[in-house]
Amino acid sequence: MKSILLLLFINLFFTSYNSFSQTGEDSIPQHETFTIESKYLGETRIINIWTPPTYQSTSDSFPVMYMADGGIKEDFPHLANTLAKLIESKSIPPIILVGIENTQRRRDLTGPTENEEDKTIAPIVGGSENFRAFIGEELFAEIEKRYRTTDKKAIIGESLAGLFVTETFLLKPEMFDYYIAFDPSIWWNDQKLLKAADQHLNSFPTTSKAFWFAASGTKGIFKPAQELADQFKNANLKNVSWKLVPKSKEKHDTIFRATKESALIWIWNQK
Repeated sequence: MKSILLLLFINLFFTSYNSFSQTGEDSIPQHETFTIESKYLGETRIINIWTPPTYQSTSDSFPVMYMADGGIKEDFPHLANTLAKLIESKSIPPIILVGIENTQRRRDLTGPTENEEDKTIAPIVGGSENFRAFIGEELFAEIEKRYRTTDKKAIIGESLAGLFVTETFLLKPEMFDYYIAFDPSIWWNDQKLLKAADQHLNSFPTTSKAFWFAASGTKGIFKPAQELADQFKNANLKNVSWKLVPKSKEKHDTIFRATKESALIWIWNQK
């Protein structure tokens, strides 16, 4: 049974770049690109930035949303176009989008694992701590130097990127104010992150945080997400707003399109 499940998830990993969007359907919005040398990752990373229409016409500062899978041939164009639509309709405030293009996706977005089958998905896994350090210690400063930003930050991700979002929320909640995870792969490492969630929530900071997540009916996704929701209920933290959107009729490659706008509207209307 484990081997069958592993094959299913390997297939999901190889198709997950396109689960946010089928890139060919989305026009590439006007954006800027720069590279950054990372000492934590030991490589050069490509960063794509989309600014809202009012960025050039005002002197205002803007909150920032960060995303993995943020390459031009990945999910960046679709998410930027979605944000533009929601900003134009005044459903969300103007924000800056920062897309981080992948190099070794499965390395960056997974934490360590003791499960031998998990380790077969890529030559290197378990690099999420370094990837998080790259974002927090290197990328934040570069974005704040180049752009007019407020202190409000969000992160969004799906599948393994959703795992990274969830892990960051539980392990380093101070990094972001707002978290969005579509079909987070919290089955990783025999659900160790989920099993330790109550401990992390018991020592949570007192600052306001918001966590939105959705779960499709994909095997291995739906039940762990519901169990995480139970952990939130039990913790009953007054400073944490959270919302689970269960979509058992959706699939892993449809969950983003089915819930993206409601996720963004909910998150960006939190106080």
